[in-house]
Amino acid sequence: MTPTTAFWLAGRQATGDTTFDVTSPWDNRLVGKVSVPTEAQVEEAVAKAHATVESFAATPAHVRAAALLHVSEGLASRTEEIAQLISAENGKPIKWARGEVGRAVSVFRFAAEEARRFNGGEAQRLDTDAGGQGRLALTRRFPKGVVLGIAPFNFPLNLCAHKVAPAIAAGVPIILKPAPATPLSGLILGELLAQTDLPEGSWSILPVANDRMPALVQDERLPVISFTGSETVGYAIMDSVPRKHCTLELGGNGAAVVLADWSSDADLDLAAQRIAMFSNYQGGQSCISVQRVIADAAVYDRLVPRIVAAVEAQVTGDPSDAATDVGPLVSEDAAKRVESWVDEAAAAGAEVLTGGKRDAAAYAPTVLASVPGEVTIAREEVFGPVLVVTRTEGEDEAFAAVNSSKYGLQAGVFTHDVRAAFRAHRALEVGGVIIGDVPSYRADQMPYGGAKLSGVGREGVRYAMDDYTYERVLVLTGLDL
Repeated sequence: MTPTTAFWLAGRQATGDTTFDVTSPWDNRLVGKVSVPTEAQVEEAVAKAHATVESFAATPAHVRAAALLHVSEGLASRTEEIAQLISAENGKPIKWARGEVGRAVSVFRFAAEEARRFNGGEAQRLDTDAGGQGRLALTRRFPKGVVLGIAPFNFPLNLCAHKVAPAIAAGVPIILKPAPATPLSGLILGELLAQTDLPEGSWSILPVANDRMPALVQDERLPVISFTGSETVGYAIMDSVPRKHCTLELGGNGAAVVLADWSSDADLDLAAQRIAMFSNYQGGQSCISVQRVIADAAVYDRLVPRIVAAVEAQVTGDPSDAATDVGPLVSEDAAKRVESWVDEAAAAGAEVLTGGKRDAAAYAPTVLASVPGEVTIAREEVFGPVLVVTRTEGEDEAFAAVNSSKYGLQAGVFTHDVRAAFRAHRALEVGGVIIGDVPSYRADQMPYGGAKLSGVGREGVRYAMDDYTYERVLVLTGLDL
């Protein structure tokens, strides 16, 4: 018998009346059973979170910092166990699952540090004008209200961490909804949080089905929504609650630009290796995976064969094998969608340089050239291990190709020219520009988010803390300054 994993209601373990199965996309084995909260239990979690807004904000910084550090250390001590769980429920190769745990360890550690620094207050003299003589303004930040955090399947631990850790650091109650396909990793956080001194009601982890999400989104007691997922769902949420504060981390079709000066054999070998790795590293299921390579004509003919060889060298197979680079997609339906987009492109004249084959939920790492601009894979986020290579003439044309997308999450630019780097930073309509590397680089403490249809707002611990709170000014009068 497979034991049932409980959820976390206002800081305590609880079970509902029903369960659902979590299965491996690699071999369909049962990974775990998860208890589903009842409507009454969801209501209790929301009510208790709403009731604790003021008291949690007043919790001493050292209490919040200690709780966050405890979670960080707890994750670190259980790295292998949690990595195996991520790999089992998500299909992520174990090497990448271990890396994800390491990132979550850092997120909670960063949050512990920020909790001690947060809300120290900024004093501003107002006597710069005669009407402000004897007055001093002090600005602090206070919660906007309970956060509803909605996490996706592709980073089932770390993207839950990016919702929960900043909320606790800022003293903001949070209701976390992990992805139904991969809830077990997020529920691990509850085990560690329950061992801390955080107040009852300050956090809950509720694995409810997606069809119950609209009711939570509409609940007026949850005025802040932090959503990571698809463009369609994210903007539907925002449109349905126009008066709520929404942070949306949505899709992308990340471009790696290789300019003409990145031209030595060593340069091209490095670019090819990084592009191949990060077009496939989560089965392509990352918002900032490399989907497009935009190469200057001066290097294109030397670069593309290197990319193809590096992609073909990616080891595919069992995600529990430490040698595996590319595992399955999250489901067979996801792989079938990728297959249909590649087949559409090939039928329209695209050249399949390698890959293009599906086996159940696995899709072979694929490189396409000569892709017509009107096909789906040229316009949308593939969220699979597929790479499109394009030849351009010069920097301006390359940057225009990046900006031709409706998305704007991150872009990578391979160049040695610092002036070109600054031109890219000014010209590219994205949330982040990575010089000398692929767009897939993310440090968890930096601001992360997109432009255009890639979302609204920024994550990264300190930036999310600002997002969950608002400034309130206190003016003191009659002071001798």
